[in-house]
Formats: sequence, structure tokens, C-alpha cells
Amino acid sequence: MTITDHTPAGNEREAREEIRGRLLGAWQLVSYTATSTDGKVIHPLGSTPHGLIVYTPQGYMSAQLGRGDRPPMRSARLEDAAADELAQAAAGYVAYGGPFEVVDPRTVEHHVTTSLFPNWIGRSQVRTVSFEGPLLKLGLATPTRLWGAERTAELTWSKPT
Repeated sequence: MTITDHTPAGNEREAREEIRGRLLGAWQLVSYTATSTDGKVIHPLGSTPHGLIVYTPQGYMSAQLGRGDRPPMRSARLEDAAADELAQAAAGYVAYGGPFEVVDPRTVEHHVTTSLFPNWIGRSQVRTVSFEGPLLKLGLATPTRLWGAERTAELTWSKPT
């Protein structure tokens, strides 16, 4: 005999587990928009961003996002690249990873243990989470200083086919 927990806490736990299960796998970036408090929308990584976010059953995530129009470097080897080229490439790229947890059915928290931006290490990146059909939407719930203004952000992801 199985006993099902129908308490509000049990329902919340089930809802978190459902969201966690839906997050698992690899997702490709479709779009990244940031909207200022006055309604102006920008595309921080350009109109054709590239990206991949992966959530594992073991509770880890990794995100890699970049401008789709980053120029190739003159050198074929990373360690031979010029400092100014490396800086330009990094300015159009976001990368971080670490454990994740679904805090509630609308919120996922990424606990950053590795990042291109060292200041994120040891901190959490909190994201709203929702699904629209086959799409995953991650965002910022409240305006935050982004790209020179107070903005919210929304990243739309799809599973590769």
C-alpha cells in the first residue's frame, strides 16, 4: 500500500520534483532579451545568440552563452591568442555552472562553483522558470542592474531535436 502525501507541503514537493524533471537534459538558446523598467528591450548577446544549458539528474547545471557574431581569432590556438582578442571574446560570452535546486515551482537556483566571471563563484543565480509548450523560459523576477540600466531578463531555450 502506498500512502500519498496530499498536504500543501507534499503538493509543493511534488510540483518542485515535476519542474526538476522537466529541466533535465540539454537546452539550446533561442533568445535572450533584457527589458528596462521603461519598457525598452535589448538583445545583450545580439539577435542570433548561441548557447547551451544542461541540467543533470545528479543535480548539476552548466550554462554557456555567447554572441553569434563573435569573430574568429587570428591564432588557431587559445594560448597563442592576443590579450585584446581574448578580452573581446570574453565580453561576448557568459559561462557558469554548479549545483542547482528547484526552490519552488517557479524558481530555480544555480549555485555557482565555476564561472568565466569570477565574482559569481560562491554565489547563487536565481531564475524564474516556466515552460511554454516545448520551450523553457528562465528569467529575472525583479529588475537588476544589467547592461547599464535596471532590467529584467528572459532567456528562451528549446530542446535539440
